[in-house]
Amino acid sequence: MCVSAPLKGRVSCNYVNLPQINGDRLKTAKISVDKAIKEKKVFSIQGPYPVIRAGLRARGWVERRIPRPSLPQPRRHGEFETEATDEPDSSDGDGEEGERDDDADDDTYNLMSRLVRNETTYLYWTTKRDSIDCQSLRKDQMTNHYAKAGSFTTKVGLCMSLRNLQWFDTTDPDTFFPRCYRLGAEDEKHAFIEDFRRTACTSLLLYVVERYGGDLEWLRTGEMLNAKASGVSKPRKHTNQKVGTWLIDNALHVCQDYLNSLEHCDIDVNLEAVHTLSEDQWKVFLQNYYLVIHEGVKIEGCEGYVERCKSMLVQMRHVCPQLETDGLCNIWIIKPGAKSRGRGIMCMKKLDEILSLVHGDHAIMKDSKWVVQKYLERPLLVHGTKFDVRQWFLVTDWNPLTVWFYRECYLRFSSQPYSTHTLDSSVHLCNNSIQKHFQPSPDRDPSLPKECMWSCSQFRSWLAASGRGCLWDEVVVPGMQEAVIQTLLTAQDSVEPRKASFELYGADFMLGRDLRPWLLEVNASPTMAPSTAVTARLCPAVQEDTLRVVLDRRCDPNADTGGFQLIYKQAPVVVPQYMGMNLLVEGTSIRRPRAAICKPLTLRSHPEPLSKSISHNRSTLPTSHGSTGKENQSEVLIRRPTISSRKATFEQSFYPHRKRPLRLVLPSTCCVFPNPAEVHPQKLTHTHVQPDHFHRSRSTLPSLYRPSPSLDVTHIRPGKANAPSRHKHDIHTVSISYPVLRMQKYLARNQRRGTDAFKKIEGSKSS
Repeated sequence: MCVSAPLKGRVSCNYVNLPQINGDRLKTAKISVDKAIKEKKVFSIQGPYPVIRAGLRARGWVERRIPRPSLPQPRRHGEFETEATDEPDSSDGDGEEGERDDDADDDTYNLMSRLVRNETTYLYWTTKRDSIDCQSLRKDQMTNHYAKAGSFTTKVGLCMSLRNLQWFDTTDPDTFFPRCYRLGAEDEKHAFIEDFRRTACTSLLLYVVERYGGDLEWLRTGEMLNAKASGVSKPRKHTNQKVGTWLIDNALHVCQDYLNSLEHCDIDVNLEAVHTLSEDQWKVFLQNYYLVIHEGVKIEGCEGYVERCKSMLVQMRHVCPQLETDGLCNIWIIKPGAKSRGRGIMCMKKLDEILSLVHGDHAIMKDSKWVVQKYLERPLLVHGTKFDVRQWFLVTDWNPLTVWFYRECYLRFSSQPYSTHTLDSSVHLCNNSIQKHFQPSPDRDPSLPKECMWSCSQFRSWLAASGRGCLWDEVVVPGMQEAVIQTLLTAQDSVEPRKASFELYGADFMLGRDLRPWLLEVNASPTMAPSTAVTARLCPAVQEDTLRVVLDRRCDPNADTGGFQLIYKQAPVVVPQYMGMNLLVEGTSIRRPRAAICKPLTLRSHPEPLSKSISHNRSTLPTSHGSTGKENQSEVLIRRPTISSRKATFEQSFYPHRKRPLRLVLPSTCCVFPNPAEVHPQKLTHTHVQPDHFHRSRSTLPSLYRPSPSLDVTHIRPGKANAPSRHKHDIHTVSISYPVLRMQKYLARNQRRGTDAFKKIEGSKSS
């Protein structure tokens, strides 16, 4: 018996502190859980959404908690954060760190969550659409995302989707969406280069009119631009450099050529007469354009071109809806195709810099994830500061398309005064995730909020103070609603129209000086963090009203929808069920009619051994002189080739309009045996036939269309009338046509001649 040694040291014991469960609380929890399971009110939330969680619990829903993912490993010193360019969601994320789950430690809700841990979830609310597989959900399970919605919630998707608007509506997308190109696509890159050069020409003409033409009310409406906002740099000191008027002439010719191409007036013009610039001339033109616009170099004698520039700009305005917002500096904004929160966005105003960025990054050329978009250089400013508008809308069905528009929105201001002299992101990007890192400039108007946000009511008050309060309901709101509807129509065929799904989107707009809204992008999973006083009031209201539209209206169609109003409901479209068939035209080839089949000719042959059949004795020849034609019927001994199982057939081509010689068709493994008389004429001397009697006509000569039969004739002998033969009933059938019959007659005729000659010789000997 072994005794273990005693343990040394203190023995520690761990005790599990179980919570004291109140009987009444447990009973209440079970009743609530049983009712929720019966009514299919079990939900799961991924991410911090306290407003959604509280709203669902108030409606009798019970949460089935999702295990929280493990915390990411902290980055080491010197490591950089990697960002995927194909991020599916484009949430702006304005302060997600402000959202916290306040009731995570509530024992009652934890107990109820444990009771439904094995039950089916009927509502999924997640941050990203890829968290839930929509294909595996049942029809009664709801989720707050649609599959394949990236066709309009990413920069690349929105750029490509709006190009198909012409198939859905007559509205031109250039009237509400700044023109956009994919840098990775070769054809779109060339289109962007042409657009950049053409915009430089119109900007130069606009510079001449603004600098030397005075009033611009003939071209646009809205407040006048000052020198600072227009972006024209002041002349450099101590410089006498000037540019000739040839620069304006080239710009006028380029604009005129563009107008002619749109009106198809350049078809009847010779290519030599068309004024086009070569690549070297374009480089010189752009270099001088940069000197005039960015360096302040003057154009000598440009006063005489003011009227011509005005006339050309009026014509270009009819075909270029964005001419009023293009400005003078020709600034373009480069955006990552699927990133959010303003990451990776850059503003550039020189063509070489933009192209070098494309050529330097192979991922851009390979995946086409980046887009270049015309920057709105002349937006509406509030106290000299740029802003954009965040507008929510809700989609509850894609077939028929059902869109809900929220009545309230908010404005996001830049922390720095607006200017085109600098391309810093603190001036041109109004996203709160970027502006929160900057302090407001002391040069900014003090009436602007420090949190850089306004509600729409505050903006309407500012418009009313300037005498334009009515334009909000007449221009801004209808323009935003129309842009949202047209964007969704172009993406309707791409998104999977799941009936039990819904999704809340956030659209970003900029307003022109005429208060016309311009759509910048559409964000999926917009942030609902109370980052400022404005969002702390609006974001909870939007979430609560979303539950009213999605849940309350399912039980009561007349339920209150809060701030959401139905702006569009499409007529139901019957979509045929896809059966998996390919839309291909099938057919069969035309076959030629078959030729007439020749009837087989029966020949009697003696399949005796070849050694016996080849006999040179004269005794085998007939001695009777009284045999008739019927008695002298010839019998042909035939040596079959190795392919005796196959038949040699002669078929005639079907050409009724003309006659063609017969054609012999043999199997691929068969060959035509030559005529023994042609190859070895000396072997036929055993028949004692004189050469003079062996005459061959031209028709009997072997040729391509009259070949010799593939039968080797070894011996010919006349048959006896009364001669018994044990092979009399052995019949072999060979398919043979007219040439073979002629050969048979020829052989029989030579046989009779040979017999007659032999009789003469024997008669002369006997005499």
